[in-house]
Amino acid sequence: MSRPLILLVPKTSYREADLLAAAERLGVPTVLASDRCHVLAEDWPAGAIPLDFTQPVEAARALADSVRAREPLAVMGVDEVTSVIAAHTARELHLPHNPIDAVETARDKGRFRAALERAGLPRPWSRLAPRELPADELKALALTLAFPCVLKPLTLSGSRGVIRADDPASFTRAFERVGRLLRSPAVAARRDPRHTDVLIEEFLPGAEVALEGLLHDGALQVLALFDKPDPLDGPFFEETLYVTPSRHPLALQQAIAQATQAAVQALGLLDGPVHAELRLTPRGPIVIELAARSIGGLCGRTLRFGLGVTLEELVLRHALGRTRPAASPSAPEPLLRDQTASGVLMLPIRKGGILREVRGLEPARAVPHIEDIVITAHLDEELVPLPEGASYLGFAFARASTPAEVERALRQAWSQLEVHVTPKLDLAAPR
Repeated sequence: MSRPLILLVPKTSYREADLLAAAERLGVPTVLASDRCHVLAEDWPAGAIPLDFTQPVEAARALADSVRAREPLAVMGVDEVTSVIAAHTARELHLPHNPIDAVETARDKGRFRAALERAGLPRPWSRLAPRELPADELKALALTLAFPCVLKPLTLSGSRGVIRADDPASFTRAFERVGRLLRSPAVAARRDPRHTDVLIEEFLPGAEVALEGLLHDGALQVLALFDKPDPLDGPFFEETLYVTPSRHPLALQQAIAQATQAAVQALGLLDGPVHAELRLTPRGPIVIELAARSIGGLCGRTLRFGLGVTLEELVLRHALGRTRPAASPSAPEPLLRDQTASGVLMLPIRKGGILREVRGLEPARAVPHIEDIVITAHLDEELVPLPEGASYLGFAFARASTPAEVERALRQAWSQLEVHVTPKLDLAAPR
């Protein structure tokens, strides 16, 4: 029996199909572990292992016990929670893995800021506050802050719950809104002990970029640098456009890579994919997020490497210890990215309600340089905008000769789409 690769995939992930396709291309059997309800799931894969992701250590032990006899080649997660479980599982199975403390620090914004401070690296000023504060204490806290500032849940991702405040009054409203989100049933179900606090930190002006990389014994290999052409100045921070290669000057791109490498060392991460978010401030590039995983959603589809290798395949190759495509010993290194400009538009949710129809898909797909548009939301599903929402309407992909052409194509495609929603029926409303 072939030794498998263990993939930890949460029920909310978009990436399962791409990862399984990459594993199939590599000829590696996979065992899927997920927090989906295996009783109710219609597409539960044969041999998949149900886990409770709210208890990472217990989940890792259960997973290790389930697969130990098959002698897995590697264990890989795809988001912050599953990356922690993967590290614990790999330790149980005596497989290579990142230091567990480093992975846990990467997923916690408060611990990450503290790690940067200990290393003496540039960072926004920050402080923690309990999410439950009496009105007088909240008012007093607001009077001690410098504005503008940003409020963030410690372990939510995708800009969920991230709100800018420009004065004490807007800070109070934002703080109460973040608190309601953390008390909501959807977030409370995670049973995350870090959801009792809120991070308050300096708003950093400047453009934002995202760096995709691989670590080899702590050394950073930059796979791609994405520009984010839309300004992310608040009050919410919904990410939309990612375009690569970057149009920033080469010297600045090198400074971005150096800042990311320094943050990696501050955390103690050693191996595997990393996804970093940086602000390009007057003080230079400052890392604001560093995740021990590759880029989320379907955004990895924008990247191609040597011999048409996808990002998912490249990451799996790394986990399995393969450095070259099997086709030819003289083939180009898969780390060499296709230099064609590419980009993704994470289709934003502008209005909440029940999704009834998305019109204009055919003309949007007909826009020159558009490769595909994927609607990941389902009809009759409730759409929730940021900062409370946790998903996108879908993804649009473009490829062209220049980043400017990619950006124009994605904007034009978005302009063709019409999203029709109806209000959600409030069953608690009086009749």
